[in-house]
Amino acid sequence: MNESLSDFPKIQCPFIRQTFPINKDHFKQRGHKHGLRGPEVYLAVNRVNPGYEWVFDDPDTIAVEKLNGTNIKLKTEKGRLVALQNRKNVIDPLQIISGKTFIVEGIFRAIGKGYVQPEGEQAGECLGPKVQGNPYKLAFHEWYPFEKAINDLRYKSFHEHERNFDNWSSWFKDWLHSRYYQKSAAKLGLDDKVFAEGVVFYNLKRKALNQTYMAKLRRDMFDWFYEGIEIYGYDKKGRDEAEDQQAFD
Repeated sequence: MNESLSDFPKIQCPFIRQTFPINKDHFKQRGHKHGLRGPEVYLAVNRVNPGYEWVFDDPDTIAVEKLNGTNIKLKTEKGRLVALQNRKNVIDPLQIISGKTFIVEGIFRAIGKGYVQPEGEQAGECLGPKVQGNPYKLAFHEWYPFEKAINDLRYKSFHEHERNFDNWSSWFKDWLHSRYYQKSAAKLGLDDKVFAEGVVFYNLKRKALNQTYMAKLRRDMFDWFYEGIEIYGYDKKGRDEAEDQQAFD
């Protein structure tokens, strides 16, 4: 089994994003904690990314929890797993020595739950102890298909509030809890919460018309996420193109 599947499409932010330098000492002290690779942050600013107006003004747009895992695509034919891929990396599920067995574990647990279709390509996230620090506190690995997320992990109150930068910043900072974790925790009799990584905006009518239909927004795209780190020159309205050019000259 070595068939190569298409890579996942790159999903853009509905806001323009710009790079801002940070205090170098703060980067040394706290950069690793926040997942920073250098003394700068790449933030959303309060300007709509051209072409993504539909996220804000189309009533058919929905918001779905963005799961914090690793992207896995698979293909089945007549109930047989014939291709498995992590981004562009083809995975052989029979490679049990020095292989990515946690991904195979996640797939087979998903099969047991009925998440895997007998025919066709599916894409989703592998979650669990060896993935992204296990934010969902899972004891085992699980592959969760994106199609299921669209149906089961929607934020149903999304349409009740005005879609703008300030509202979403407040929502993401204090109220964006993981629906996936809440469902898992409820089965164990737990009532604690964890924050979602972010949301993916979908518009399935635009998908049917072969138009751009996905966008993403994460908590780490806002300045408040980097607590204890001084960010230089940040303005939520962003810089204009002339200022951008000066910043990088």
